Amino acid sequence: MNEPKAQAGGTFTENILHFARTLRRAGLPVGPGRVIEAIRAVEVAGIRRRDDFYWTLHSVFVNRRDQWDIFDQAFHVFWRNPEILKKMMDMMLPTTFLDSTKRDDQPELNRRLSDALAPSPAPDPEKEGESEEIEINATLTASDNELLQSKDFESMTAEEMELAKKAMASMQLPILSVKTRRHRADFHGGAIDMRRTLRASLRSGGASIPLRFKSRVTRHPPLVILCDISGSMTQYSRMLLHFMHALTNDRDRVHTFVFGTRLTNITRYMKYRDVDAALDAVSEKVEDWSGGTRIGATIREFNKFWSRRVLGQGAVVLLISDGLDRDAGEGLGVEMERLHKSCRQLIWLNPLLRYQGFEPRSKGVKAILPHVDQFRTIHNLNSLKDLADILSEPMGAQIERRSFAA
Repeated sequence: MNEPKAQAGGTFTENILHFARTLRRAGLPVGPGRVIEAIRAVEVAGIRRRDDFYWTLHSVFVNRRDQWDIFDQAFHVFWRNPEILKKMMDMMLPTTFLDSTKRDDQPELNRRLSDALAPSPAPDPEKEGESEEIEINATLTASDNELLQSKDFESMTAEEMELAKKAMASMQLPILSVKTRRHRADFHGGAIDMRRTLRASLRSGGASIPLRFKSRVTRHPPLVILCDISGSMTQYSRMLLHFMHALTNDRDRVHTFVFGTRLTNITRYMKYRDVDAALDAVSEKVEDWSGGTRIGATIREFNKFWSRRVLGQGAVVLLISDGLDRDAGEGLGVEMERLHKSCRQLIWLNPLLRYQGFEPRSKGVKAILPHVDQFRTIHNLNSLKDLADILSEPMGAQIERRSFAA
């Protein structure tokens, strides 16, 4: 059987073009160049087998691990007709879209994909003769902005996610400065600097003793972020990586680690000025994205190899995880206690805390909870702002743990 060419009738090219538009509306960076590459790649690889067709398009449209799930769902929905390849070979296939009816055995679609596959509203024939000049107001109204601030990351559409990412890029995390053991000359008072005072008295032969003063140097403590990238945290970790990138480029001494079944230091990649380049590098570096979670083993690895390097001078640690541990909390309590004692403040950010009925029933949550200074939710932009308010308060006013029923 001869392989179909893109020029034959145009329907082959048309279907790939529509599929690319679906991916772009779902948030993937798909441009005209990618579409041309996809058409050429399929012409070379052929479409005799569904798996070959899948991986051919995957190799062109997916360049980061966090895009895999969206592509996978889009492919199996868009090309779900079992006779699709045969029809494409015969060049008789019209553009395919999601049917209005949904089978019970289908998994729930990603929100971004559902919006991308939704048909565009039909044009109003009465308005066709009107002027095409359109005035666009890009400023959000107060109600729209409030809705975006309180909306869960998991339920955001592609457009809302882009707006949220822009909001994160402008966020700052003001951590209260702490005193270090270093001193500097202070001409406006403070403690007497005996060394400089004695040196100054030598210039006058001891006839006079001009006092010199010093004060302690204050500095923002290091910020260490430990982010869970397991399957249950995928949607939140994708968004929070943008927040971590903004923090790293806004202040010094920010150390970022991600963990699933292993620990990965991504600090150097978060320092890239371009957020897309940073996330591309992270995607290539991290191998356990959207997998299982071994919190105890990864915290043990951090304590053994990294704690002495990054937890000096009163570091603040942000642990971002839902606490669901594949190892059922084995050894987690001991490692969390060690981590807590090594830092000035340990804050646990858990997206599950947004539920009013949340209770610490899993062994992982029970092992972590006694060793944290703050237990807060992190699921929308408002929760990120609350985090900024917490870290700008004095240390004594911050200690708070939420009580739960056993």
